[in-house]
Amino acid sequence: MDGKIHSIETFGTVDGPGIRYVVFVQGCPMRCLYCHNPDTWQMNTGTLMTVEEILTDYEKYRPFLKGGGLTVTGGEPLMQIDFLLALFEQAKKQDIHTCIDTSGIAYNETNSAYIEKLDKLMEYTDLVMLDIKHIDPEEHQKLCSQPNEPILKFAKYLEKKQVPVWIRHVVVPGITDKEMYLRRLGSFLGELTNLKALDVLPYHTMGAVKYENLGMEYPLKGIPALDKADAVKARGIILEELHKKRKELHLEK
Repeated sequence: MDGKIHSIETFGTVDGPGIRYVVFVQGCPMRCLYCHNPDTWQMNTGTLMTVEEILTDYEKYRPFLKGGGLTVTGGEPLMQIDFLLALFEQAKKQDIHTCIDTSGIAYNETNSAYIEKLDKLMEYTDLVMLDIKHIDPEEHQKLCSQPNEPILKFAKYLEKKQVPVWIRHVVVPGITDKEMYLRRLGSFLGELTNLKALDVLPYHTMGAVKYENLGMEYPLKGIPALDKADAVKARGIILEELHKKRKELHLEK
């Protein structure tokens, strides 16, 4: 089984618990305005690698992957679900902690064949890191050129399967940093009984250089990076609403 691979990082520290071997797959239907990996968008490029090649390489670094494991990110990993399923099935045979870093955009509850594969994949998945870009449907469409309905349904799917999930949310000045959106996100997250962590990340402009090198215009040119203190404040608002929702649902005292 071959996967279309963009690149590999052998010492990832922000891609799940511990130190991780990170596989960046090629291809993503999202067009997030702040994406710092636009070179992963195209579907039919990348280097073909087999499951065996990746896991053989992984084993070279296992002694250094303290408390970590294997994370597949992108691009969008779930666009290559057959490869991901084969990779994770073998990884679990080798006692490797597995994590998917995904936007959830590929989720399609009406595709029974896809859901069957996804159900199987979840049996071999220890953690899902889910990016929720924007809680508002219209604003999400503007930000990512895709609807957020499949993403929110995927979050509910993960809860039903009780797959541990870490939520990531980027706070962008003038786009996602409005209190009403943060509170709506918190209320939604309060319904998830499988939520293990919440990362609220300040928007940064480091991706602008890559766009320039690729000869592309940076979509958010002129928007300043968010101060870390503002990200902390935003996280506090989300958590306040999250706990409020959990009390309403009697999930916590």
